[in-house]
Amino acid sequence: MREFILISNHGRTKGDWRDLMKAGRMDIVCHSVISALFLSNAIRNDVTLHIVLNGPPDPPKHIEITYDPDLPISKKDVGNLIRATLWKYKPKRKVKAFPGVFIEKKSFRKIVEEKLDEEIYYLDKKGEDIEKIKFGENPIFVIGDHEGIPKQEKKFLKKNAKAISIGPNMYFTSQCISFLNIWLDRYFNKEKIS
Repeated sequence: MREFILISNHGRTKGDWRDLMKAGRMDIVCHSVISALFLSNAIRNDVTLHIVLNGPPDPPKHIEITYDPDLPISKKDVGNLIRATLWKYKPKRKVKAFPGVFIEKKSFRKIVEEKLDEEIYYLDKKGEDIEKIKFGENPIFVIGDHEGIPKQEKKFLKKNAKAISIGPNMYFTSQCISFLNIWLDRYFNKEKIS
């Protein structure tokens, strides 16, 4: 199992939007959902995606998407699923919006604090090269949007996670997630063969 924690610095926290670009770059969130959860003709059953939306009007919102055979998702409808999930938010509790989709008010830091006993990495160009990392079975990856991980959260991560690099260039958030999924698929397949 692997987890991704995506920080959306301006992602709108209410489902009252139609234009992905004008809703705090929800297009990045949608592309990231597709990269994290979809294979060519299937949905991954080995990934949990955490999306932390920090935009107006009521940040933060935490959307968790994990495998469920009845997960109501298709590549062309990710935006509508996120919007509908935001409308199902209820204060002071975690709500199952749809099979495999949950929403609650929870900050990025709280999510990470709940996982401090686990193997947490964050992407950073200056981090250790991914080729040198020996991954355990359940790695967790923190990824920022087009603005990156906010400075305060990066300070927190430096104390509680390991910085890793996937190369010398800056990539789109969704490309980083795709790369990590492909890398881990191959990595764990090699481990099984060895």
